[in-house]
Amino acid sequence: MGLLKILSSASAVLVKYTAFFVVGAGVLAFFIPELFTWVSGISQMVVLAVIMLAMGVSLSAEDYKVLAKHPFDICMGAVAQFTIMPLTALAIAKLFNLSDGLTLGLILVGSCPGGVSSNIMSFLCKGDVAYSVGMTTVSTVLAPVMTPLLITLLLDKNVSMDPWSMVNFLIIVTLIPVGIGSLCNILFGKRKIFKDICSVMPGIAVIAFACIVGSVIAVHGTKFLESGLIIFACIFLHNAAGYVLGYAVALLNGMNTAKRRTLSIEVGVQNAGLATGLSSKFFPTIPEAAIASAVSCVWHSISGTILANLYLWNENRVNKKNALPDSVHNPSEH
Repeated sequence: MGLLKILSSASAVLVKYTAFFVVGAGVLAFFIPELFTWVSGISQMVVLAVIMLAMGVSLSAEDYKVLAKHPFDICMGAVAQFTIMPLTALAIAKLFNLSDGLTLGLILVGSCPGGVSSNIMSFLCKGDVAYSVGMTTVSTVLAPVMTPLLITLLLDKNVSMDPWSMVNFLIIVTLIPVGIGSLCNILFGKRKIFKDICSVMPGIAVIAFACIVGSVIAVHGTKFLESGLIIFACIFLHNAAGYVLGYAVALLNGMNTAKRRTLSIEVGVQNAGLATGLSSKFFPTIPEAAIASAVSCVWHSISGTILANLYLWNENRVNKKNALPDSVHNPSEH
């Protein structure tokens, strides 16, 4: 048990300073990419599955009951994602008068579904993990239809996607490990040893996520140097708009704090890795599109982690403030 307590304490530190740890891994990957290039193919899927397993053990039967009572929230989240992000991308491209290639890349990112990384960020900021996984599942299932449709409507360009490969990836990397972890919680959740193990899982998720971000930067990090200030500014604005508008939609619909954080992250963090792959496959003669997608892939991972930490920091600050005795809040009473 002594070892578990040490690991639990280390896990708490990693969660508290997730943004610094992940950004540090990204910097390391930029200068020494070979440290993270092993995270690809099967090994990448294993790392992602470990992260989703870590999230799964936090889900109880009650979480699914609550989720089942509010299917409208998931549908509304999917609508928000497939409207806010592509339309915001188009507006920003028009505002900054971007080239056709950069416009394609930005809109392609905006038209993709949410990624697994958004689930991780929701988990780290104490968002609604079941809602996050539900949203990612629905948006990914819809993506083979919605992504090509949006690209065609907004840019009059043709993209075709393999729906079965996307669904298979989703099942293997997301649904199965989350299901296994959640089942373990339902069966063994009241046992002390299981609770001790669960206290270590967030730290494991942070390390695994740092490896994923590192692998992205190891492959696409140099695109930052090629992108130029304008496209980076556009990607920053696009991403930030997703966070703000996603949170606003949740707020207007009366969602609780956990769901507000989740919807904010789900809308703002896109599966830019998918966009990078699609741009390379269908638009190989337009390198600017791949650059915009690759830079988005890196930035979404970093900014989402920072936002998750800010949400968590603010919650801890408010909790500490509320825990103070009234005499501290009102010293004039003495």
